[in-house]
Amino acid sequence: MLAGGFAAVDDLRGKAARSGVHGPRCYPRGMSLDTSVGARLRDWRRRRRMTQMELAGSAGISTRHMSFMETGRSLPSRAMLLRLSALLDVPLRDRNGLMVSAGYAPIYREQPLDTDAMAAARVAIEQLLTGHEPYPALAVDRHWQLVAANRAFPALLAGAAPALLQPPVNVLRLSLHPDGVAPRIANLPQWRAHVLERLRHQWQATADPVLAALLAELQAYPCDDGKADADVPADALDSIVVPLQLHDGHGGLLSFFSTTTVFGTPRDITLSELAIESFFPADARTAAAMRTALPEGDHGSAN
Repeated sequence: MLAGGFAAVDDLRGKAARSGVHGPRCYPRGMSLDTSVGARLRDWRRRRRMTQMELAGSAGISTRHMSFMETGRSLPSRAMLLRLSALLDVPLRDRNGLMVSAGYAPIYREQPLDTDAMAAARVAIEQLLTGHEPYPALAVDRHWQLVAANRAFPALLAGAAPALLQPPVNVLRLSLHPDGVAPRIANLPQWRAHVLERLRHQWQATADPVLAALLAELQAYPCDDGKADADVPADALDSIVVPLQLHDGHGGLLSFFSTTTVFGTPRDITLSELAIESFFPADARTAAAMRTALPEGDHGSAN
């Protein structure tokens, strides 16, 4: 177990199943409260900023047929729902919701990572996390709750309040909370703007109310110098990547940039909602510091 009791790679089996937040799907402001299949199709089309004509053309049907399905005058077939949901990039969880609202059985399963059926995926996750050592990497679910992390990840968490490290750990809350990592982030306004914009985009794409609540919570957190998002200089974000710069406690900075890895062709809801965040050193000093913290022979294959 890592600091605070959350899951290390060795604890992935049995821990991951408890990390998700499962509950009824609700719709935030801007989405219809009508749960009919037609209303849901219309909401997803509008969310993707497509006209009926554009979606109908992509699906190979008439605009009239598209209109009839949205108004309830025509019930889409199971195959048509699958085609439209793919064109609209509807999350697998919500594709099941479309199926149920039309009277069909759900298509996609949601299996915990600790089941035998998920063994290959679990091994792949473990290899990605351990192979990235001595640099930090972590796996998160759709609500940014920690599923697993490698042994280098705690290097990012020095000084965080123990309460924020108790499972389930939300890594975005941990990052921006005044009692979390935020006091160590040298470029907090810049990093905060990046995190909020990414979360805002994710919420807009998924209509997930849990993400909407998390976004509102994080927006209410103070920034280290009191600057609001609009006060961040425009050129602060005008770079190749937004780095995470942490005070190391010895007068220096640890600087990282991150990448996101997802499963390319998931047909399971759990896998479709899981992402691996990998942090790479942005300079030689950070690389050396991380190699020192996790000596050669104690980590994977990252260089």
